[in-house]
Amino acid sequence: MNRRRDETVTQIDGAFPEGFLWGAATSAHQTEGENTNSNWWHLETAPNSPFAERSGAAVDSYRRYPEDMRLLADAGLDTYRFSIEWARIEPTQGEFDTRELEHYRSMIDTAIGLGLTPVVTLHHFTTPMWFAQRGGWASPDAVDRFAAYVTQASTILADVPWICTINEPNMIALLTGMPERVAATEEQDATLDSRPIAALALPTPSDDVTRVLTEAHRRAVDILRAATDAKVGWTVSAQGFEAEPGAESVFTAVKWAWEDRYLEVSRDDDFVGVQSYTTRKIGLDGPVAYTSAEEQTMTGWPFRPDAVGLAVRNAWSVTGGTPVLVTENGIATADDRQRIAYVEGALHSLAAAIADGIDVRGYLHWSALDNYEWGEWGPTFGLIAVDRETFERTPRPSLAWLGARAHAARAASGRPVLESVEAS
Repeated sequence: MNRRRDETVTQIDGAFPEGFLWGAATSAHQTEGENTNSNWWHLETAPNSPFAERSGAAVDSYRRYPEDMRLLADAGLDTYRFSIEWARIEPTQGEFDTRELEHYRSMIDTAIGLGLTPVVTLHHFTTPMWFAQRGGWASPDAVDRFAAYVTQASTILADVPWICTINEPNMIALLTGMPERVAATEEQDATLDSRPIAALALPTPSDDVTRVLTEAHRRAVDILRAATDAKVGWTVSAQGFEAEPGAESVFTAVKWAWEDRYLEVSRDDDFVGVQSYTTRKIGLDGPVAYTSAEEQTMTGWPFRPDAVGLAVRNAWSVTGGTPVLVTENGIATADDRQRIAYVEGALHSLAAAIADGIDVRGYLHWSALDNYEWGEWGPTFGLIAVDRETFERTPRPSLAWLGARAHAARAASGRPVLESVEAS
């Protein structure tokens, strides 16, 4: 590393406040494997599934989570965000599996024992199949059913400091019915197979589903505040919208429909989780599809490390000052040097936001591990590579790089630098 790069990294290290969380994130369905009672499992395995690949055993994190957590802790990270799986805890309506609750409690205890702050997400896209069969978020008692699950989950969360109720409600509202639309479109458009779902033009999030998710979130917040001392919020997918010349009024309307109305819900929360990967232009007709010239990552997204800074500034402005936790940020790439360059740029944009007075509480990289990306295995987001035949974990240089940033930032803020945890 040259002198100028050294100075740049030093500026990053000294920019983050004491207590800033440094970590990585995963979700249950994408990593655990054999999540057979979930709606996504059934969608993947259906005869006319729109997805080319299945989650299957995923990366076997249901059994191997202690190893995954230890790799993060040994690298110098101090936080791990993971989700608990509703479909495992309530595989049949009204019947809660205490063994699964104990399993997730063991995950919490393992994280704490390794010096990792657990950030627990209660709903990360998947639902029990019975819930989906009743109409999912469109069913009349959807909020009551979710509240019953949250009540059971709260029994293992008393000492968890951060809880996310629902992951990306704007994406849930947008994707409701999306698999059926993809399947229908696939019959008419043979090029769909070669285009990632993430790169397609997407519809506006459903107003009806948004209202239900908002009510479900508010019920969950009340339950969790009564049962725990956790900071409670939900996470919002930040699109990084940028207006093309003359499209300013369209930009305002699209940003509200896709993102800002979900951030407005967070005005009453303890924090808002911001999940940022790239930017998207808004033209006179709405969101503009990515062009091949912009496809600089494996998902077809433009390489925009500054997107997370734009996202936290927007969240701070719309919420009126709700603390921000970056719950996901990263890129899919086969070149780990590109990943490091992206994260370095992202941290610079966060440092600038913090310097401007925005209360950013932490940075959680997506993802800890290469995992199942909702229909395909190709995109690699992980700080840790996984051999899908043997499940062997291989930390990439980016994990050590981010851990070094965490060590240096703690030292610069006066917080004790964590030592690697010895094998027990």
